[in-house]
Amino acid sequence: MLPKNIGRVRREGLSISFVHRTGWETGSERVPLVGEIVHCVDGEAEVVRVCGRVGDGSKLLELRLPDRPKVPFFAASSNVLMQEDASEG
Repeated sequence: MLPKNIGRVRREGLSISFVHRTGWETGSERVPLVGEIVHCVDGEAEVVRVCGRVGDGSKLLELRLPDRPKVPFFAASSNVLMQEDASEG
């Protein structure tokens, strides 16, 4: 499905839910650091740059996917998961 063809997707067919994963936190709870590995919609990605804020108040992240290192990928930090820091608890 192409992003520009959103008219073809019926709202009833979309279902997005948040599932809490033990040992993982969202980018809303803590902003990831440059070089940190996060889990995003495309899988594991490395944070290349932390940019300004987006509409929901979280930070915009520039990510690098392992299979496409030269193509920038952007996501709101609220839409990524990071492993919790074991030294904090």
